[in-house]
Amino acid sequence: MTAPEQAVPERQRYATRRGRGTLPGVAEYQAREYHPAFEEYCETIYELHEDDVDVIQARIAERLGVSRPAVSEMIRRMESEGLVDVDRSVQLTADGQTLAERVVRRHRLAERLLTDILGLSWADAHQEAGRWEHVISDAVEAAIIRLLDDPTTCPHGNPIPGTAYQAPDAVALSDLGVGEGFTVTRIPEELEFTPGLLDFLEDASIQPGHVGTVTASSPDGTTTVEIEGRHIGVGAFASARILVVNR
Repeated sequence: MTAPEQAVPERQRYATRRGRGTLPGVAEYQAREYHPAFEEYCETIYELHEDDVDVIQARIAERLGVSRPAVSEMIRRMESEGLVDVDRSVQLTADGQTLAERVVRRHRLAERLLTDILGLSWADAHQEAGRWEHVISDAVEAAIIRLLDDPTTCPHGNPIPGTAYQAPDAVALSDLGVGEGFTVTRIPEELEFTPGLLDFLEDASIQPGHVGTVTASSPDGTTTVEIEGRHIGVGAFASARILVVNR
């Protein structure tokens, strides 16, 4: 079994309502109404920064699956709204960061609810949460947090903004040598936008908290692991991004 390799970004989002963050430790913020696309772009910029990707307009266009001129026009509008600063790269302002954290928080809470309670697959939950993130109210957000007992990460191990999450000392799966054991800790957002990869990882039990051992490393960058009694080949693109704790 081998992971899909090529990343073909695709993203669709919908929105109707806004709200204020409700997690403990999240500053009170009187939200204003923003166009749904502003939320989407702030979320994307946040996630690219989180994955240590240089946030230039070309990367935003790739992640969102839109044209460079469309990104340039939207960034210009966001700059006029005070959501981003643009120099060599695109940076969120304080208002942009607050908006991004709220959308990301609700997306990741929705993913937890959809997988942990409703039993959706990772891939289906990721798509559905892309719609829910824009319509969850303050009251619903608080109820989800209570129901899930204050989760600190999404199902893929990405931190929920505003929680007390402490990142472990993790390395890329590809950094491990043959015979080294590991515990999966995080599947970065970049991999969530690679078609078929979430289904592959879930089916292969390459999930946060699962333990495995590196059994082979190929010249093409494929890392073969034994996990849950199965031997799985993880391609170079994914193995360089899946984060694990050496054990």
